[in-house]
Amino acid sequence: QVQLVESGGGLVQAGGSLRVSCVASGRSFSSYRMGWFRQVPGKEREFVAAISPSPGNTYYGDAVKGRFTISRDYAKNTVNLQMNSLKPEDTAVYYCAAHLGGTNYYTPTTYKYWGQGTQVTVSS
Repeated sequence: QVQLVESGGGLVQAGGSLRVSCVASGRSFSSYRMGWFRQVPGKEREFVAAISPSPGNTYYGDAVKGRFTISRDYAKNTVNLQMNSLKPEDTAVYYCAAHLGGTNYYTPTTYKYWGQGTQVTVSS
């Protein structure tokens, strides 16, 4: 069983930066693929970024490529999402997800474990 707890959301002005983090409990964290998704009311959950187990290959959604960076700290069982050049359309609840095995990083239904989400609001 894996538990995920996100933190770091908040309110930021357009053009600003924010970092959200996800701490995972349980063993074998390094073996899990980790992802970040976001969702606004009335819309489907959208893929943001993901990172593989070692060597930590990264994947990004088109909407955030070049602005967001995902990283993982194996010693702290943490996955971070650094968000730069934020836009109002980045406003959403951001969810951390984890799954052991598999290679589909983009589809939310392929992740078994989810955090409770953290709100990110970007004002114009």
